[in-house]
Amino acid sequence: MKFHIAINLERMNAQTEMAAVRDHVIDMIQMADKAGFEVAWAAEHHALEMTIAPNPFQIMTWWADHTENIRLGCGVANASYWHPINLAGEAAMVDLLSGGRLELGLGSGAYQREFDRMRPGLDQKDSHKYMQEMLPLVRELWQGDVEHNGENWQFPKATSCPKPVQDTVPMWVAARSPATFDYAVANDCNVMCWPLTMPFAEAEKYKAQLDASIDKAGGWDGTFALMRHTAVYDNADDRTAVMGAIRNVLGQFGNLMMKKGDVQNGFPDPVPFEELKGNVRIEPTMLEENLMFGDPDTVIEKLHGYEALGVDAFIYYASMGLDMEVQKRSLQLFIDRVMPEFAN
Repeated sequence: MKFHIAINLERMNAQTEMAAVRDHVIDMIQMADKAGFEVAWAAEHHALEMTIAPNPFQIMTWWADHTENIRLGCGVANASYWHPINLAGEAAMVDLLSGGRLELGLGSGAYQREFDRMRPGLDQKDSHKYMQEMLPLVRELWQGDVEHNGENWQFPKATSCPKPVQDTVPMWVAARSPATFDYAVANDCNVMCWPLTMPFAEAEKYKAQLDASIDKAGGWDGTFALMRHTAVYDNADDRTAVMGAIRNVLGQFGNLMMKKGDVQNGFPDPVPFEELKGNVRIEPTMLEENLMFGDPDTVIEKLHGYEALGVDAFIYYASMGLDMEVQKRSLQLFIDRVMPEFAN
């Protein structure tokens, strides 16, 4: 099993200094690079302090300048927010400046609140049409001149400048629905999925959908990556900090997904836990069981379960509003105590 890391520049309150956030993120990326993580993933989100990522390609270029081997993943760009010529050129520039380390992920977005600001009038449920038109078009633009008259974009003959350094840039699709798995497999893309806070059965469902898509397509030679919030701890204080942080983040995430509460100066008002009562996904015991939380031996056991399921790469999602030093201790425990179990 390969290991990837996903981390955001995040602030949970206005008292946290952006310089400290910046320095923490690059420290974590460098730790992952030295430890042999395969890919570092940068998100795209807008007007949210909990995920400060207005341009993932800018973040990836920054990371490239401070690392040696780790590949740089866009996880993921929201296709509907971009023009194809712009996206193709930005992505290829990352590949050029990093010496061929680009992994390009495309997706359909998550928060309707964000669409209302970035792409007014577009329903999140319809955004997959942009991703499905964008992906093959970017590949064409990387090859040379293209004239395009599609449903969402039309432009006269143009190409991507620059072109990628790699002969073939690995492409990724963020998938949850059967139709998206079908599209990813049919278009020779790697697949990443995120079961949020759902139990292991949700990962099993995604793998079944992937297998069905592979059968339909008659084969596939891609990578199946799965992301989970991850925290490794070996003492009660760090465990308490982790459980408090994840529940706080989920309160804000609930605001965005359920469209409850306001977002003030980039900070979402948390949805009170009593409004989420009965939802086992925020209950502490269930969270500790479902997410990649626990002491090193527990985490190793959970990872073996995903490995047996057929997960090729596990994405260590580090961002959950957790104290920066606790985050670093968790990642170091993962590097020292967990990764050696999967070295072969």
